[in-house]
Amino acid sequence: MKWLPILILPALGISSAFAGEFTVTDDRAASEISETSRLYIDGNLAATFRLGPDVSTLTKRIQTPLGRVNHDYALCGEITIVNDDGKREIHQVSSEGILHNPDGRSFEALGAEDFTDFFLRDPRDPTAVEHHPGHTGVCAAPIT
Repeated sequence: MKWLPILILPALGISSAFAGEFTVTDDRAASEISETSRLYIDGNLAATFRLGPDVSTLTKRIQTPLGRVNHDYALCGEITIVNDDGKREIHQVSSEGILHNPDGRSFEALGAEDFTDFFLRDPRDPTAVEHHPGHTGVCAAPIT
């Protein structure tokens, strides 16, 4: 009766196409006016974050595809800040990397280098993310 688990999974509402899930939290920095960012996992759009005056933090649950332990990620964003002179600046930020065994983890989306780098981090395990600084081709499309 090897076919029994296959019949039970859909009946329980469990998808056999996903192996697991993790969360990503994005917080608006004090100097940010707004932020719109996209997270791609294995080349597919997994989440969009829109932060502004009324939304300072968002946490999204991301499902991972079946059959992989490591997942490529790209994080793309447009961040509007107030600079030291009180003027608005818009920064296009992105980077990419690899998530190592992300299932069950909680990642943070972070901006660094004066809002020129944008990446994921697991505060409890720095080895869970391989960060590749620099702009990624996945983020070439404008954010709307």
